[in-house]
Amino acid sequence: MKNPLVYFFRTKIYTAFALLLIILLIGMIGFRFLSGFTWIDALYMTVITVTTVGFSEVQPLDPIDKIFTIFLILTSIITVGYALSIITEYILSKNSLENFKKQKMQKKIDALHNHIIICGYGKNGREAANKLFAYKKPFVVIEKDKEIIEEHESDKIPFVYGNANEDEVLLKAGIERADTLISALPNDADNLFVVLSARQINEKMQIISRASIESSCKKLKLAGANNVILPDRIGGDHMASLVVVPGLIEFIDNLGIVGNTKINIEEIAVEKLYNPKAGLKTIKELDLRKKTGCNVIGYKDSKGEYFVNPEAEQKLEANAKIIVLGKPEQIQKLNSEYDIH
Repeated sequence: MKNPLVYFFRTKIYTAFALLLIILLIGMIGFRFLSGFTWIDALYMTVITVTTVGFSEVQPLDPIDKIFTIFLILTSIITVGYALSIITEYILSKNSLENFKKQKMQKKIDALHNHIIICGYGKNGREAANKLFAYKKPFVVIEKDKEIIEEHESDKIPFVYGNANEDEVLLKAGIERADTLISALPNDADNLFVVLSARQINEKMQIISRASIESSCKKLKLAGANNVILPDRIGGDHMASLVVVPGLIEFIDNLGIVGNTKINIEEIAVEKLYNPKAGLKTIKELDLRKKTGCNVIGYKDSKGEYFVNPEAEQKLEANAKIIVLGKPEQIQKLNSEYDIH
């Protein structure tokens, strides 16, 4: 959507340029037919008159020519002055508007805590952003290509312009307060540098990096990445799985979709469901199935070990997570029941 202020000034600029063009045409026609100048000489006389540069006339002017020249000078002074003021005002307003937008965006980023930082807004970065947006997870995008930012920038997607390799840019994105960093740059060397820099600034955050070749995985993990994703390998594996077990893959794909008629899967911290310090509860005692319709299909204990299809008597300890499966309305009911945001 166009900014009304910018549109207003642009309209005034178009008007100013139109007036300048009219002045040039009047001058050319006047000198051509009043003084008998050629069209080139008439244009020359008009330009030196309008710009008041003080060059000599093409030929001596008679009284009528002088009166016309005086009229042209006075008119052009007003018109040129108006045009210059409008152009200057437009440039200043545009710069002020850009600065205001940047300050507003930075203020919004500074208010974020436990957010996600996405480095690079290419294909993988956009997919990550769309997923996070669907799950209402706060995130910031670092992108060094200004054209990409101008194309996709909105109030919903906060951008930080700059190279993610630079600590100053990472700090602008709030890396000290961030929960997770996703490095989705196309070059493995750039991802490695980002991971190293991010890990030095924030030792506790989770870092997920993209890699193009398998040999980069070990290096990225040594640099501090918790997880390394190979999009090409995942894509090939997914396509082969669609041949071997098509029904199962189609079902799994649906688990990650947020929609009105699709099932959904969610990971929830135990502390959001009850207070473990008051006494541990089991999955059976929590009774999410009866309360919300959601099924507990996985459990991740405090040590990070996963249990698929846990027993009903599984105790839910502190710093653990459960994975629940349900329809979007059931997930929504679960979030409302336990005030999960």
